Amino acid sequence: MSIISFPQAFNEEDLYIDLRSIFGRALFLKCEGFNFAGSIKLKAAIEMVEAAERDGVLKPKSILVESSSGNLGVALSVIAASKGYQFLCVTDLRCNLSTKLLMEALGSQVHIITEPDEGGGFLGARLAYVQQLCASDERYVWLNQYTNPHNWKAHYHSTAPAIAHQFPNLDVLFVGAGTTGTLMGCARYFRQRHWPVQIIAIDNVGSVTFGGRRAAG
Repeated sequence: MSIISFPQAFNEEDLYIDLRSIFGRALFLKCEGFNFAGSIKLKAAIEMVEAAERDGVLKPKSILVESSSGNLGVALSVIAASKGYQFLCVTDLRCNLSTKLLMEALGSQVHIITEPDEGGGFLGARLAYVQQLCASDERYVWLNQYTNPHNWKAHYHSTAPAIAHQFPNLDVLFVGAGTTGTLMGCARYFRQRHWPVQIIAIDNVGSVTFGGRRAAG
């Protein structure tokens, strides 16, 4: 029996779906959506928040602020509610209504960017708004998932070791490439241990990360 005191203390690491009946070869899907935040982003959120607390950047009267399309925003909402922080999620029109309502139900504020940046996308506009907030009030603490090393360290310390434990003869690892935190954490873990694992990054067709043109929406 597992007993926890805080919602962020629970992460299901050992659940996989065997897809051999569909693809005809050994392919396993790691399930990361059964924690209280509903996604793998809870790991990065925990690591970044705890690092900010250790460094003295995040204090009791601080206001957490982050740019997120949804999943990290929910994860930070869960943690903020548990730890007693205020949290403001800066998102855009692509954030679905159920995600917005969930963050608000957890006590977070949600600011939606409606005007794209000069390049026609929303990410730049979101980041500019976060930077303006931080410049206007020192209480705001921006974890910055895009450059924060604790994003990838979360997966170096948890996701990658869990996979390595379950699949000691792993040949190929497919990893979604959003902020690349999961990707980099896993890649560094296996590279440093000289495991002959091929890491394949996955993203949507037209991904800016892979050199695609930025979409207007």
